[in-house]
Amino acid sequence: MNLDSIQHLPNGKKIYFASDFHLGAPDAEQSLIREKKIIRWLDSIADDAHAILFLGDIFDFWFEYKTVVPRGYVRFLGKLAELKDRGIHILLFTGNHDMWMFDFFPKELNIPVIKAQPISLQINGIKMMIGHGDGLGPGDKKYKFLKKIFANPFCQWCFERLHPNLGIGIATRWSQGSRLQNADFDEQFLGEDEWIFAYCKEIEAENHHDYYLFGHRHLPLNLKINENARYYNLGEWFKHCLYGEFDGKRLELKNFESETQLITN
Repeated sequence: MNLDSIQHLPNGKKIYFASDFHLGAPDAEQSLIREKKIIRWLDSIADDAHAILFLGDIFDFWFEYKTVVPRGYVRFLGKLAELKDRGIHILLFTGNHDMWMFDFFPKELNIPVIKAQPISLQINGIKMMIGHGDGLGPGDKKYKFLKKIFANPFCQWCFERLHPNLGIGIATRWSQGSRLQNADFDEQFLGEDEWIFAYCKEIEAENHHDYYLFGHRHLPLNLKINENARYYNLGEWFKHCLYGEFDGKRLELKNFESETQLITN
């Protein structure tokens, strides 16, 4: 997809953003409940959606072998195909849990995958920076080191040599352990030490954007960078169930079947 196709928003249409569904976690039963909620949300926005941007960690783990992809998520994948057939633009960003997307989505669903993130978009004259958010800003040196390993083509080739039952099983347990280990951190607001917030302030000092929109953090945030720029974080869909809605003039975070309160300044 040429990004130009979403940089002009027709009258009456909107662009929607969501992140961190973590489909597959913590088990198939609970994931299915969340998947059905996501389908309800997608149905609720379909009539006025010009584009839907998924900002990473849509799956709790995803790795594409040449002829195999992880089992499940058929309702979600089918809904994406239906929305594409209706002419809605869809864009997928990789996150730290599903960075191993290759050509399945572009070939099977005609959905582009963005890995070189974050990106800048100007929509109806409003400038946004959009991405998943992992590895940005100061700190988190352990993860930044691991990300280099995970993103290394040779390491990916080695992992691909494992049988899917073994490879996906190992990775799923790793993913679940990582999420449990970070559960307490996800609930804590770090103020000026929020890594993505610090990154946004650095970018803003050099290159103005009206909005900075990210996922990854699992904490719903609406923070003022300066009088003309704000940073939003979409949280996650285990309990927060937030999404971004842009009508061509204003970006808002809204709840879907939840009552999450944003942390603001």
